[in-house]
Amino acid sequence: MRKNLGFRYTLPALLVMSVFTVIPLLIVLSYSFMTKSSSGGVIYQFSLDAYRTIFSKEYAQVIQNTLQITFLATSLTLLIALPCAYYMAQSKRKEILMLIIIIPFWTNFLVRIFAWKAILEANGLLPLLLMKLNLIAEPQSFLYNRTAVILVLAYTSLPFAILPLYNAIEKFDFGLLEAGRDLGCSHMCSLRKILLPNIRGGIIASIIFVAIPIFGQYVVPQLIGGGAKGTYMIGQQIANAFFQERNWPVPAAFTTLLMAITILGFMIVRLRSVRRVRLLQKRSRAVTQ
Repeated sequence: MRKNLGFRYTLPALLVMSVFTVIPLLIVLSYSFMTKSSSGGVIYQFSLDAYRTIFSKEYAQVIQNTLQITFLATSLTLLIALPCAYYMAQSKRKEILMLIIIIPFWTNFLVRIFAWKAILEANGLLPLLLMKLNLIAEPQSFLYNRTAVILVLAYTSLPFAILPLYNAIEKFDFGLLEAGRDLGCSHMCSLRKILLPNIRGGIIASIIFVAIPIFGQYVVPQLIGGGAKGTYMIGQQIANAFFQERNWPVPAAFTTLLMAITILGFMIVRLRSVRRVRLLQKRSRAVTQ
């Protein structure tokens, strides 16, 4: 009887996951292999046209733009998040700093994006500040370019990078840094050779939490990029195919591709983690013998 209790306890969760997660994903997957209907929707006839479309030359530039923006925005986010998380982990006011990080979640996402538009537009706060400092002669807009898109994407993703890094750094034994410096390692050398390898799990989690949502972003490139050259991303292409072209199999194929990339990323991270644990166990057994 006791053996069946575990399954009974997890059955409600399995049902919820099946109804609200697995079944919708299977529907999206099946739509990607169907034929486009001229009036919207799909015709229940097997076709690979959607996959031929997303791997065509026309869509290659969109995928390239998306990968470049994702890489640059994720790198910028990590560069900002690492020192923030390090400072938080050593601070005596962790609760207050944590609250400052979480506060942006209380504000609507669109409100935050429009706030950035107000800062970067021609009569916004940034041009006025630069004019006061005599760095520019007349008001100019900093919107509708790739740099603005990357900057705002990094801002919106920052809490998702700081929290996993903070969790990893807080568990780190800072005495190891002092030991490294006593052995002749400089401050930067001890951070690079001792701290970073020991918080690898937090860094990988941050990359996953940041890169995957950025890869499918729609709102930021649409409002901040405005369709300018080099800012068009896959999320906009999916919305365009769904609402304007009414070609449902194409966005379904894009979504399937994103899911496949995400699952592949998780599998790679998982395999690397398992190999690392086995290597550590092997070294531990060798030392004890």
